[in-house]
Amino acid sequence: MSTTTLNDAPPVAPSKNRVRIAVSLFYFGQGIAFASWASRIPQIKTTLGLTEAQLGTILLMLPIGQLMTMALSGKLVSKYGSHKVMPIAAILYGIVLCSIPFATNAWQLGAILLLFGITGNMCNIAVNTQGVLTEELFGKSIMSSFHGAWSIAGFTGALVGLATMNLGITTLPHFIFIFALLIINILVNSKFLIATKPAKAEKKSFGLKMDKILISLGVVGFCSMATEGAMFDWSGVYFHDIVQAPENLVILGYASFMVMMATGRFLGDFIIARYGRQRILQGSGILMFIGMMLSVAFPSLWVCVLAFMLVGLGVACNVPTVYSIAGKHPTVSSGIALAMVSSVSYLGFLIGPPLIGYIAEIFSLRYSFGVFALFGLLMFFMTSRLSIFKS
Repeated sequence: MSTTTLNDAPPVAPSKNRVRIAVSLFYFGQGIAFASWASRIPQIKTTLGLTEAQLGTILLMLPIGQLMTMALSGKLVSKYGSHKVMPIAAILYGIVLCSIPFATNAWQLGAILLLFGITGNMCNIAVNTQGVLTEELFGKSIMSSFHGAWSIAGFTGALVGLATMNLGITTLPHFIFIFALLIINILVNSKFLIATKPAKAEKKSFGLKMDKILISLGVVGFCSMATEGAMFDWSGVYFHDIVQAPENLVILGYASFMVMMATGRFLGDFIIARYGRQRILQGSGILMFIGMMLSVAFPSLWVCVLAFMLVGLGVACNVPTVYSIAGKHPTVSSGIALAMVSSVSYLGFLIGPPLIGYIAEIFSLRYSFGVFALFGLLMFFMTSRLSIFKS
C-alpha cells in the first residue's frame, strides 16, 4: 500500500488574480522607491548646498542612466526572462536608493543617480514585460491598472516621506525602511511572476520611418513627459523655495500632483470611452496650462496644492493615449510607430528637469514653471489640428 505525501503532489498553478496582484505589487515597489527619493530632493538639495542649475544637471544623470541601458536591459530580459531579472533588479534598485544619503558632494550624488537610473530602467523593462504577459493571461487590457498601482505608490511614498520628516527621521533610515519593504515583496511575490523561455536572437534590421503624424504624436508626448518629469523633481523644491511652505508641508506639492495623476489613470479608460481621445488630450493640455500658471500667479500654499492637482490630472492619460493611437497607425507597423513616438516622448522626461534648473538659474524657479505652462498650450493646439486624434 503506497502513501502520497504533500511533497509528491503536483505544484498548483497560481490563479490569474494572484499573478496580477504580484505584478501590481512589483509596480508598487518600484513606484514607492522612486517616490521616496523624490520626496527627499529638497532636503538633499539643502544639505549639499546645491543651486538650481547644479541640481538640474545632477538630475540629468538619472534619465541618462536609463537611456544608456535600454538596449542592455532588453537583452537581459530577453535572455534570462523578466521573472528572473525583476527580483535581482529590484534588490539592486533598493541598494542604490540606500546609497544616496552617503553622497557628500554633487559629483557623488550624480554618480549614484546614474546607477539609480540604470537599475531603475532594468526594473522598468522587466516589470512592464510582466505586465504584457499578464495581459495575455487575462486576454484583455489591464496595463492601465498596473500604471495606476505605480502612481498610488508615488502618493504613498510621498506620505511616508511626510511622516518620516515630521517624526525627525533622517533620509538613511527612511530609505532602509523602503528597502526592507522591497525585500519582503520580492520574497512573497517572486514565485508568482510569469516564467518565460529565453527568446531566440533575431537578425532583423530596425529602422524608424519618418512620419509627420508620428512626429506630432511624439511632440505631444514630449510636452506631457517634460511636465511630468519637472513635477517629479521640482514640485518639492517649488514648495520649499517659492511657496515657502513649512518644512513639514513641503511634500504636499509632490503628493497633490501624484494623487491626481493616479486618479486620472484609474479613470482614464472610462473618460476616453465617453468623450474621445482628442477631447481628453485637448482638456489635458488646458489643465496643464491652468495648473502651472496658477502656481506662478498665486504662489500660496493651498492655491499651489490645487494647481499641482490640476497638473497631475492633466498629465495622467496623455502618454498611454498617445501610445495607443500610434500603435494603430494605418501605414506604419505598431512596433516601429511606438519606437519613434516613445523615443521623442522620453526625450521630454530627459531634458525637462534640467531645463527647469537652467531657466531658474537665469531668471527664477517661478518663471521656469511659467515657461513649462506653454507645453500645455502647445498640446492643445496640436491635438486640435490632427484628425488622427479623433475617436
